[in-house]
Amino acid sequence: MTLISFDIDGTMSFGDPPGPLTVALVQRCRALGYRIGSGSDRTERNQWELWRAHGVELDFVSLKHRLSDLRARFQVTRCIHIGDTEMDEYFARQAGFEFWFADALPTEGATGWIL
Repeated sequence: MTLISFDIDGTMSFGDPPGPLTVALVQRCRALGYRIGSGSDRTERNQWELWRAHGVELDFVSLKHRLSDLRARFQVTRCIHIGDTEMDEYFARQAGFEFWFADALPTEGATGWIL
């Protein structure tokens, strides 16, 4: 099982600033059975509300500096955080997650691609 955490600002199309990833991509990940959620600097409540407002049901929300807590909550073999800053990368790697910059995701079918 794969867990994917998405940053919001600079990553998602509805972030502030907007990022390159769409709600459709996140919904496709959910349809494929991945555990999906949000890892952001925003409060957990704000994250839940924002994602719901865009029609996305999440398995979790987390402050990005607490991504490591997710490993204990879910039985997963692979954890990925997708964001847009070096701080996103730092916290993801500290938690033992793979990290991908939102604007540099592997192309579909390439090694490491999530879909």
